[in-house]
Amino acid sequence: MNNHVSCRNFDVVVVGAGSAGIAAAISAAAAGARTALVESGPLLGGELLTGMTIDGAINARGEQVSGGVLDRLMERCRDLGGFVRKLNDWRLIRYVAYDPEIMKIAVAQLVYEQGVTVFLQTYAEEVVESEGRVNGVVVRNKSGRTLLAAPVFIDCSGDGDICAAAGVKMTVPENGELPQPVSMMFRMAGVATGPLLEFVRANPDLLALGESDAIRGGRTDAEIAEEIYRQGQPCVFLRGDRPLLASAIERGELYPTALIMIQPTSEERREVCINSTRVSLRDPLQTAALGEALRELMNQVRQCAAFLKKSVPGFEEASLSGLAPRIGIRETRRVVGEETLTSADVRAGRKRDDGVAKGCHHIDIHQDGTGQIRIPVADGGSYDIPYGCLVPQGIRNLLVAGRCFSAEREAHASARVMGGCLAMGQAAGVAAALTIRQNVDPDVRKVDVAQLRQRLQDAGAILQGTH
Repeated sequence: MNNHVSCRNFDVVVVGAGSAGIAAAISAAAAGARTALVESGPLLGGELLTGMTIDGAINARGEQVSGGVLDRLMERCRDLGGFVRKLNDWRLIRYVAYDPEIMKIAVAQLVYEQGVTVFLQTYAEEVVESEGRVNGVVVRNKSGRTLLAAPVFIDCSGDGDICAAAGVKMTVPENGELPQPVSMMFRMAGVATGPLLEFVRANPDLLALGESDAIRGGRTDAEIAEEIYRQGQPCVFLRGDRPLLASAIERGELYPTALIMIQPTSEERREVCINSTRVSLRDPLQTAALGEALRELMNQVRQCAAFLKKSVPGFEEASLSGLAPRIGIRETRRVVGEETLTSADVRAGRKRDDGVAKGCHHIDIHQDGTGQIRIPVADGGSYDIPYGCLVPQGIRNLLVAGRCFSAEREAHASARVMGGCLAMGQAAGVAAALTIRQNVDPDVRKVDVAQLRQRLQDAGAILQGTH
């Protein structure tokens, strides 16, 4: 075995190219840092490529709370002729729907145009750490092993791999709670929106509707179903505990699930994304367990697609058109940071002077079988994520962004979605660029947060002026 290790030097190294990672890399490079982006898969974008809407970017009042990189992505998708819509789910949230095939191009274009050096199909194998500092990350790919050295590193791996390897204290679900189940998003084309919306209008009792006061606004279920019809897009959430799904689950025609979420991805292809599948694992970090989960998830995809074709108007002539490029993982490890976002912060919509990102998604804990906890942010508003949540304790030159950030479990269940991850990634990227300007012993804890906030707002981030 060839153990030779070459070396390359950068200003910032970002590990993980999901929504947090691409935002971090784009933002660091835009701020003048020589940036490397390491991704274990063959494409850039992570969950952005699944067809799932961008949640946590628009609060229930309709105010956008995540900007900057997100706006650039959506503008590029539009320029490329892709479907992009800001929509109301008429349940708890508003979101951005888009075409994931066009998003694949948009993400890559923005990353490369910014001059980021990209390492695809590359695994972070080892962290070189001493005296509270990461000196380098050894990565492996088909070209061999390379030490990536930099003054600052950003862990956007989702599972906190770099933080864990560097000895950062981590937390996981406690008190015997299972992590949130893993899923496989899939898409169906040839869906007739008209008949689907007529079905919605006639059957409000089968739907998830008006679960927050900000969305309900005093309307009856029938009035909300009418609003979905008027919106004219296939934004439909079928409840697992209502007769249509419950009876199918009881018959064994459908697996136990809390919802079937239907969201548009392309008007041209008459395509929607389906979020419904779920497999609970004791530890999603165990790759053998993930391998077994994939078998069951594929069975569930087939089952759900067949159920929709048979039982939901508008899907009669629809066909399976796409699968997410990987299993969707909602929850594994979280770092212990200088600050911790709390459940109370999220529920109350707390604002802070040291906020560097916002979140607005409801507390959203998927459970085994048909269970799901959904708790809205107060008054349909948003909350601030403080800078300290991106700063792991004990390491001077390491930042974190995305679903492994520092938070209590309920708070994590809100901020883990793509809107929050994009905002956190942007904040981490700009903070890293500010840190490397310290001539001696760069330390992410010494970043001037007021200056960071100003730089972020200059780059289009939304940090104030919303409920």
